[in-house]
Parts: sequence; structure tokens; C-alpha cells
Amino acid sequence: MTQVFLGLGSNLDREKNIHAGLIALKNIFGDIVLSNIYESESVGFKGSHFYNLVVSLQTTLTIAELSEALKRIEDVNGRLRSGPKYSPRTLDIDILTYGDFVGVQAGVNLPRAEITENAFVLLPLAELAPNELHPRLKKSYADLWASYGQGAQKLWKIDSF
Repeated sequence: MTQVFLGLGSNLDREKNIHAGLIALKNIFGDIVLSNIYESESVGFKGSHFYNLVVSLQTTLTIAELSEALKRIEDVNGRLRSGPKYSPRTLDIDILTYGDFVGVQAGVNLPRAEITENAFVLLPLAELAPNELHPRLKKSYADLWASYGQGAQKLWKIDSF
């Protein structure tokens, strides 16, 4: 079994789509562990605020199989793949890490660069796995969050869902 961290986000019908994504992940992988859910402004385009969280799970799927499973979940939940990269999303599920793997496999570049670039990825990851080490940087997520320029992106914790 390989430990995987996934980033989930939505800015279209956010509660419904995040909830549906989490149910689909539980149906496929069984036990999953969730960070808190955070609201953030859109990055890269003007749009409604996103809900974001990080999920930890264990899998025997390869990176390619996992990527395909996640794309199917996104598609079932109305994800449109045409249009600009930075645009509204019904559901976005990204593989952040796959064990200690570093590199590109099946078109997936790991660990995902957004871990250190976006507060809406790093904060929930640091909350969920503070002592885990970033596979490439070999620094804990808590340390990465402590050194992150936290004023650059604003986040709001969602208390109830």
C-alpha cells in the first residue's frame, strides 16, 4: 500500500461537488483522512471562491491507475476539460504526492509543484501531515508552512459543511 495525498477543490456548487468527490473516494479507497476545508480566492483567474482540502489515503493502484480513477470521479461530477487551464471547476482532484515518488509517471509530475506554491494546498497538507517530509525537499510540511509567505493568499477555514 502506498500513502497518497490528494488535493480537492471546487468553486462551482462547492458543497455538493466536494461532498460527491469525497463519497466517491471513500467508495473506491475505503478509509480516507481529511484536512479541514478552506475557502480561498481564485488563483490565476477572476471567479468565485474555491473550497479546498487535502485527503490522505492508502492505495495499491499505480500512479496511472490512480490518475485515471480521479479523472473519472471529476468527469462524473461535471468536470469540463476544454477551456483555459485556470477556470472555474466543479471538481478538481490532484495527486499531490504518491509515497516518496519523485519524477514524472503517466504524465503526472510528482510531488505536485502547487504544494509549495499555494496556501490552499500547503496549509491543509501541513495540518493533516505536519511531520511528513516533502519527497523532494525533505522538509516537513509544518516547516514549509512556517516559512511560507502567508500574507500572499488568504484562506478562511470552513467550520461546517
